[in-house]
Amino acid sequence: MGPMNWLGVAAAALIAAGLLLALRRGISPVVAVGGMLVSAGMLGHALARIGPETLAAKPWLYFMQSGGLALAFVIPALWISQSRDGTPRAETVKDSGAFLLAYLAMGGVFFLLG
Repeated sequence: MGPMNWLGVAAAALIAAGLLLALRRGISPVVAVGGMLVSAGMLGHALARIGPETLAAKPWLYFMQSGGLALAFVIPALWISQSRDGTPRAETVKDSGAFLLAYLAMGGVFFLLG
């Protein structure tokens, strides 16, 4: 396991939260930053487990890991919770897109800060 990129965790969380706040109105900034900080920490841990040598050889793993988290966990949870609450489907689609972009941006931050 490689070292955790703590600068990457903080920067990724702030960038992702900023994207969510810009794309979807009505989100609490505290909740956005807090939630993305937990997610960025988990992503940073996963990338550290993969290791710097593998990531250098296969840089697409940054985006595969970050996008995979969004597609496999976050977006399905969003659809389940919002369908139960009666949220219009168009809003859920917009939220899903915003979260996917935020997670891919986190992958991009980790990639850039390698």
